[in-house]
Amino acid sequence: MSNLVAALTSARKKARAGRSRQAALGPSVMWALPAVVVYALFALIPILVVVVISFMDWDGVRPPKFVGLANWANLPNIAFLGGSVQIMLILLVCSILVQLPIGLLMGVWAAGPQRNRAVFCTIFFLPMVLSGVAISIVWRQIMDANFGIPGQFSAIFGGNGNVLGSMEGAIMVLLAIGAWGSAPFFGLIFQGAAKGIPQMLYDAAAIDGAGRFRRFFSITLPQLKATIVMAVIFMVVGGLTGFETIMIVTEGGPARKTLTTPLLMYYTAFRDYHLGTGSVIAVLLILAAGGIAVLFAKYSGFDKMESDLEGM
Repeated sequence: MSNLVAALTSARKKARAGRSRQAALGPSVMWALPAVVVYALFALIPILVVVVISFMDWDGVRPPKFVGLANWANLPNIAFLGGSVQIMLILLVCSILVQLPIGLLMGVWAAGPQRNRAVFCTIFFLPMVLSGVAISIVWRQIMDANFGIPGQFSAIFGGNGNVLGSMEGAIMVLLAIGAWGSAPFFGLIFQGAAKGIPQMLYDAAAIDGAGRFRRFFSITLPQLKATIVMAVIFMVVGGLTGFETIMIVTEGGPARKTLTTPLLMYYTAFRDYHLGTGSVIAVLLILAAGGIAVLFAKYSGFDKMESDLEGM
């Protein structure tokens, strides 16, 4: 009996020692296994398949034929590639300049104790629960030149109800749709970050005589620096990979003036049936999005940012 008690006591000590070592080492790698498996199945493996197809001549029907670097060598000859990159960058920069201030201001406001805040936040965040495709279809009908708002109230639009018929009008519409659909997401991120700023900082600044704007620029913005960098990275990656809104609303028109690189990739692969060339464009977009995100995070100091509240 004494031997059994001794064995049980020894087993308990070993178990406690094992748990102590595990606590010191941190969470087990096995905890991340489900996420790694899902990421591999729905991200890494499809990317690898696209890379392989980029070395093939394939129309999606006949068996693929390996052509080596022929698709890559033909990259400068792809029609409208240069113009699509230019349009994509214009939309990307303009989207950041529009969505970032709206999301930041709305998020900071929503983090406060204002009256009727819940009602306004619900209205503002409503596009987040809607499908991007559904939003694009609704906006396409709203901006219709014959039956939409510009067609019925053309005087407001300078007598021209075909707003989507010009490059400037189409870009303005795309920016408005992007801001309406995406700014609430970033507003929600900024709201959570702003709620984490201690009230004592604002109280101390108020005692020193700082006004509302001074507190915003001296306390709120510095505390949200890491969140701002993260939001910009999200916008860059989204701007370099999204295409459904443009495809539905403008279809790249008028006269390919809103044909972005992701849309060109889609048309090349699934309308012209050149899946090898389309895969080359897709790989370039992946490399560009990942590279820009890494460089931006590195040179913005995102990986070295520490909380200004450390030690409080």
